This record gives sequence, C-alpha cells and structure tokens, in this order.
Amino acid sequence: MRTPIIAGNWKMNTSLAEATELVSTMKKRLGRMSGVERVLCPPFPWLTGVRDLIKGTPIKLGAQNMYFERTGAYTGEVSPVMLSGLCDYVILGHSERRALFGDTDELVNKKVKAALANKLTPILCVGESLEQNEAGETIEVITRQVKAAFDGIDSIEGTVVAYEPVWAIGTGKAAKGDQANAVMKVIRSTVGKLYGDHVADEIRIQYGGSVASNNVAEFISQPDIDGALVGGASLKADEFLAIVEKTAEIKTQA
Repeated sequence: MRTPIIAGNWKMNTSLAEATELVSTMKKRLGRMSGVERVLCPPFPWLTGVRDLIKGTPIKLGAQNMYFERTGAYTGEVSPVMLSGLCDYVILGHSERRALFGDTDELVNKKVKAALANKLTPILCVGESLEQNEAGETIEVITRQVKAAFDGIDSIEGTVVAYEPVWAIGTGKAAKGDQANAVMKVIRSTVGKLYGDHVADEIRIQYGGSVASNNVAEFISQPDIDGALVGGASLKADEFLAIVEKTAEIKTQA
C-alpha cells in the first residue's frame, strides 16, 4: 500500500517567531503519528531553523521552489545544491509559480531533472484553470503537464504528484472527492504509459486546493488519492494536526 503523504505549504507566510511557534506547537504530536508521511514546507529563510526544530523526529522538510542551475549569476534564486542535504522535498510547478512567475512546462521539466539529480524529491504540481475546467479541457491540460514535466527523465522513483485545480486554491471551493479521484486516475494512467504499470501503482498523488480538516476525509477516502498538499490550513497547528490524524485513520482502515 502507498504510504499517504501530507505536506504543508506555508507559502509566503510567518515571521521567524511565528514559524518557530507553529513547529514547536505541532512537533510532539506530529512526530509521534504513524502511517502518514508528514512534510513541512516553510519559506526559504526559515528552512534551517525548522530543520533544527524537527531534528530527531520523522517529520520531513520541503522547500517551496528552486531554480534548475547549480550556481551562477541568478540573483535571488536558490539552487538544488543549496537545498540538497537540507531538504527532503521540493515543490515544483505550483500554479502560483506558473501564473505569477512565468514557470513554463519546459522550466518545470528542467527543475524536476535538477531536483532528481541532486537527491531531492519533487512534489510536482499540476492543475487546470477555471476556464480550462469549464471548457472541458481538464484531462488535456493535466496530461500535457505530466508528460512535459517528466520529458527526458528515465526514472521518477519517489516523485510525488499533486493535483491542484487552480480554481480551488485559496478560494474555499474544493473539488468533490470523486471529481479529484477521476483526475488522479488520469495522472496515474499517464504515468503508466510513460513508465509502466508498476511505477504508476507506486507513485503517490496528492490533492491540493482548499483542503481542511472538515473536508479532507472526502478526498483521502478515494482510492487514487494518497494525501494532500495543504495551504492555508497548514498555518494552523490544530487544523494541520487534524488533517494528518484523519488521513492516518482513514488509510489504515482501507
């Protein structure tokens, strides 16, 4: 059975004091939970501090983005070399990166390659806009994004895919569980065509988009959904803990 994974994407939020308090509040309970992989993805400045706080626990650390070059004149960017050994995961292709910062399919592909080459596990985000959804283009968009992200990559072992319908991110409008699961099947099928059924069966696929403790069960109970990429709710200790606990409860009973 695929180990479910819950990752908290803090985005551009928290001061150092707030980040420290959030992790300190969650660390004990989060550290002793089992059956679910837990990942915290704070802003770049707090990565080292959060790493020190969770040291000795099974909690994993993730970055929210990175550039694909190892070094160079790229002011303001963070390279895979800087993150390697510091983080376990790195979020790539998030819709906010695509929409606000111009991350194209080609650029996402370069980042995925660089992450894998530097022993970082990508959390690859894919998702359609509201316009694409209403036009019936969801399958076409998702298939294209998955194929483009993995183009030229021989092995994607360990990689996590996060389906985040853009129209559901930060809007409070989550997709229905069966809707999300149908897209997960498309992702899994696409991976199967690229890498074989064995890889498709093993790859973990998260749902992201207004996930909260009061709706996570709807998603986690679906057979092809292996966890969640949590945004706003990951900034609230009780909410994030409840999401992880409910995920563990549902998946261990499956």
